[in-house]
Amino acid sequence: MALPLVTDVAGTAALAAYLNAKYHIAHDLRTGKGSIYPTQADFKWMGQRLSQHKLLNWHIFEEQAQKQPNHPFLIFEGQQWTYDQFLVGTRRVANWLIQELGVEVGEIVALDGGNSPEHVMIWLALDAVGGVTSFINNNISGDGLAHCVKLCEPRYLLADSDVRDNVELVRATLEEAGIEIKYYNPSFISSLSDGTNIPASRYESISLATPRELIYTSGTTGHPKGVVIEAAKELFTPRGVARYLRLTPSDRIYTCMPLYHAAGHSLCLTPAIHVGATLVLSRKFSHSKFWPEVAQSQATIIQYVGELGRYLVNGPRNEYERKHCVRMAWGNGMRPDVWEPFRKRFNIPIINELYAATDGMASLFNWNEGDFTKGALGMRGAIWNWKYGGEEVRVKMDIDTEDIMRDANGFAIRCGADEPGQVLIKLDPKAPAHPGYYNNNAATEKRRIRDVFRKGDLWFKSGDMMRQDADGRVYFVDRLGDTFRWKSENVSTHEVADALGKHPQIAEANVYGISVPGYDGRAGMATVVLADGVTLSSLDLKGLAEHAKARLPGYAVPLFLRVTQALEYTGNLKMQKGTLKREGADPDLISGEDKLYCLPLGSDRYVPFGKENWEGIKTKRLRLT
Repeated sequence: MALPLVTDVAGTAALAAYLNAKYHIAHDLRTGKGSIYPTQADFKWMGQRLSQHKLLNWHIFEEQAQKQPNHPFLIFEGQQWTYDQFLVGTRRVANWLIQELGVEVGEIVALDGGNSPEHVMIWLALDAVGGVTSFINNNISGDGLAHCVKLCEPRYLLADSDVRDNVELVRATLEEAGIEIKYYNPSFISSLSDGTNIPASRYESISLATPRELIYTSGTTGHPKGVVIEAAKELFTPRGVARYLRLTPSDRIYTCMPLYHAAGHSLCLTPAIHVGATLVLSRKFSHSKFWPEVAQSQATIIQYVGELGRYLVNGPRNEYERKHCVRMAWGNGMRPDVWEPFRKRFNIPIINELYAATDGMASLFNWNEGDFTKGALGMRGAIWNWKYGGEEVRVKMDIDTEDIMRDANGFAIRCGADEPGQVLIKLDPKAPAHPGYYNNNAATEKRRIRDVFRKGDLWFKSGDMMRQDADGRVYFVDRLGDTFRWKSENVSTHEVADALGKHPQIAEANVYGISVPGYDGRAGMATVVLADGVTLSSLDLKGLAEHAKARLPGYAVPLFLRVTQALEYTGNLKMQKGTLKREGADPDLISGEDKLYCLPLGSDRYVPFGKENWEGIKTKRLRLT
């Protein structure tokens, strides 16, 4: 009689496996609305902390130091700090903030510095005394620096001595605004001596809605905007990330991403604190230091952002690149053409891609170990669609105007399978405005749109174009504004860049659309960096044209090529396109040693392009299509 039971069990198991594969049930149950979305257990935990007046990351850190005082918290350039050692140092900084600077509860203090133990200690000390940290990008200077510091209206700018040259250029502007500059360095921080406990009065008034940080957008379009991070999010996010990544105290998370940005701060530093893990911090990304630091620190997780994966894949061999303990690469922006080469070359079994934004609302996660989801941002299965499908949608866009396309009734048109569209998130009109840019209500309102599917509804515009295939896999297409129209077709700059990146002579490609006299729409242009060992004389201009034509529809093949020594990136390794778009293919606007090429009508190869050719386009002697 046992056989039918075994058969039933086997049949049930087979059915469960089939349903799971088809509808991604296990994935949806594990990630929910992005996995970092708070659970009932999280709300209960937060309620307990609220009643105890312990809503700061500082409190989590204190608890870890009490639980495991001798466990390593931070590894930086060969030095190691235990949780207890870092606790003692942070208390000394906190007392300096209170006694010497008179920092008040709720006061915003600007912090400008690169990755360092001192930077972490000052942030944690500001948190401990109830201050609010305004994280300043240490790479900016001039008007951009003055704008970011003045925006948060601080009394103090605490700046690393390493950025003194940038800061001194705007000293007069800052002092006119009543801002006092205080420089710090390792010797100053180590000279502080008062390690007494922080009084409870510093945090008893903090609520879930109290601002804890200002984290700035990348500033790829105009000046950076400060996004307010409240206490609830500052605790919920790292708790959810730690749970999703299955972090334990034995994990060591390596990041070379800047801690002034949410990628380094919210996805590595604070999750490590929440489970008592170790942060392995690099000053900044370096080809030569990356794998030695990863291997020697015995990191188990490495973070990537933007083009870091491509940098490593295109970089020279390193003796440590497979002599490591890494089980997972975690981050965002791993392009499909880099995905498998990265995994295979460096022998990292899990690529854990995510989609999120400091000023966004949607999140996607892709714990990838095989072929099915490689290159995707994540999956949306049956359970997710049932629970959240009405709250997150993709809508068709007019690429030229960047307006949402509407039907005869004036309402947005949802995208079908594999149709790219902008992601919108449903908002509650009664809830506080999101994303809550500090002192910039106009920018906040610009991200909101009404009357999308019915009169009176309210939605958040992500600004990102995505597509979802019939199997539920979600892929990034482009940032709205990067996609352009040529020959009445929409061209995705990311897809073109991926195709060019697969050519053996191309190391990096930045693709964008440019205006060309006499032509409607925008012609495709790619600024490329040649692979190691490739020179202008050895560049196969015919082979590159054939490569592009074989992998892209005709309208998407770049008509212009610009060869440069290096691309410009933000501090978070996002490509800068503004200057390239403005210069276009006009030789008079392009300075330096960059070389231009074009693909004329009927040509089987890219050919050199100069002033005479540009004039030929204007007079229609040279035809592109």
